[in-house]
Amino acid sequence: MKKNIILFFLIISSITVNAEIFEHRYDRCKYVFHSHNESSYQHAYCQAIGGIEEYENTDKTRVDCLTNRYAVEFDFANKWAESVGQAEYYALKTGKRGKVVLILEDSKKEFVYYDRVKKLSEIHNFDVEFITPEILNLKGGKCPYPDCKCYKNYHIKSL
Repeated sequence: MKKNIILFFLIISSITVNAEIFEHRYDRCKYVFHSHNESSYQHAYCQAIGGIEEYENTDKTRVDCLTNRYAVEFDFANKWAESVGQAEYYALKTGKRGKVVLILEDSKKEFVYYDRVKKLSEIHNFDVEFITPEILNLKGGKCPYPDCKCYKNYHIKSL
C-alpha cells in the first residue's frame, strides 16, 4: 500500500512538471494557449500531401486528414495520449494505417511527448511524426489561413 501511494505521487509529480512547459491563460479556468489553431496545421499538412480534410466516417467521427494510405490525427503535444486513441480508431473505421502528427510549437520542450507517442507506435503498429509552426509559412507572425486565431484578436477577460 505504501509503495502504491509513493508511486502515485511520483506519477502526479511528473505530470505536473511536464504540464508546466506550456503557457497557461485564465478565463474562469486554466487552459493551454496556442498561437495557431490545430486546424491551421491540419490545412497546411493535408494540402501538402494531397489528403482529404475532415473526412467523415459512417459513425460521424471525423478523420483530420485521410490519404490513400493513412488516417491522420493531429494534436498538440499536450494531447499526445488522446491522439493515439483517435488515430487507432480512425484506422479501424477507414481500413487505412493510423498516423499521429504531433504539433510541437516549442520542439525543445515538447519533444518528450513525441518520444512517448513514438514508443507506443512501435508497440501498436501505427506511424507518427511531428510538425512545427514552420509548416504554416508564417509571414509577419500570421499564417495564411483566415480561420486561424492568429488573425483574430482575443482579449482574456479578468475575473
